Amino acid sequence: MGFGMGNNGASSSSSRLDPAPLLPHHGSAGGEIGLSSQPKTFANVFIAVVGAGVLGLPYTFSHTGWAAGSLLLFVVAALTFYCMMLLVACRRRLADEHPKIASFGDLGDAVFGAHGRSAVDVMLVLSQVSFCIGYLIFISNTMAHLYPIFAPSASALLSPKALFIWAMLPFQLGLNSIKTLTLLAPLSIFADVVDLGAMGVVLGQDVAAWLAEPPPVVAFGGPAALLYGLGVSVYAFEGVGMVLPLEAEAANKRKFGVTLGLSMAFIAVMYGLFGVMGYVAFGDATRDIITTNLGAGWLSAAVQLGLCINLFFTMPVMMNPVYEVAERLLHGKRYCWWLRWLLVVVVGLAAMYVPNFTDFLALVGSSVCVVLGFVLPASFHLKVFGAEMGWPGVLSDVLLVVLGLALAVFGTYTSLLQIFHSSSV
Repeated sequence: MGFGMGNNGASSSSSRLDPAPLLPHHGSAGGEIGLSSQPKTFANVFIAVVGAGVLGLPYTFSHTGWAAGSLLLFVVAALTFYCMMLLVACRRRLADEHPKIASFGDLGDAVFGAHGRSAVDVMLVLSQVSFCIGYLIFISNTMAHLYPIFAPSASALLSPKALFIWAMLPFQLGLNSIKTLTLLAPLSIFADVVDLGAMGVVLGQDVAAWLAEPPPVVAFGGPAALLYGLGVSVYAFEGVGMVLPLEAEAANKRKFGVTLGLSMAFIAVMYGLFGVMGYVAFGDATRDIITTNLGAGWLSAAVQLGLCINLFFTMPVMMNPVYEVAERLLHGKRYCWWLRWLLVVVVGLAAMYVPNFTDFLALVGSSVCVVLGFVLPASFHLKVFGAEMGWPGVLSDVLLVVLGLALAVFGTYTSLLQIFHSSSV
């Protein structure tokens, strides 16, 4: 879910949107002809994984240190890839008995019944809502930085960030009232093009700032910072909800794991470079959204405005899975405009009260994304294969579940402390 559709634009049940815009559709004649080649699968993985979390990596590295932050990124990338492949293995094993497993939620239903689907639904809804809160925080903080027209206020509801959110809400209420948002889905491809361009501009300015006056930096921060960095890293790689649709559309399923692994390795290197360069360029002055470290000028302003516009129009797409679940549970699967409006207002109010973009990413990554990305895949794999695995396989799944739950508890606690500290400063 990218800055557009990356980071999970798909729900746990059948979405009314194209889950991955580069994916072809099955309905064409020729069967396998319409499936994705390896390069297209690589591109789809990139779209599904790369998200707004990358903008918080330089600030995260200022806490963890550049070396520790890089190591965390590669560890999280490897674990995420492993857990994605656990889901693929489960779907393949259950294919004969459950041939219509098309999503994470379908797999949860096949493995644990209604409780499995509910667990996935809850986690995906929380993650989608969190992504949208992050979008509003990014947009409002960026606009307040570019256009400081509002006076500071002690009230979270009247701060410059909050006033920009209030200004956006009427337009978001209108956009989120649209029943079918398929026409907005192509923004995801455009958004990723803009994202790559924006990252290129940011890296260029990072290099220029570093060459002009290299600030002091550290390689390793304190132990508490590792949990903080882990949360942001997990958020940045959160794309597990898309792996089953991506694997289903791959033409060469035997090589899907190789393609997915190469994609994750490429993204990890790109993330690491972006995080390291952002931190070494600005040191302790690195801000929670790295684009606000950019100097004055039309190019940096255009980059920031472009990202804001993309996220503004992407929010309704990302909220659509939330509406599917909410309307199914609370309104008999029928369209309900007031329920959608209520959810948009709740998201807006939550964004007003979160003081720091990257602190929020750490909280979401440590809680929701750890459970969704590590705990549930390992639990599903243990249930499906537990009877035939040897003790090393069972132990690895159990350790992953225990580790994920422990990280969720301690990481959430650490992230909340950081948020409360930021709000009191």
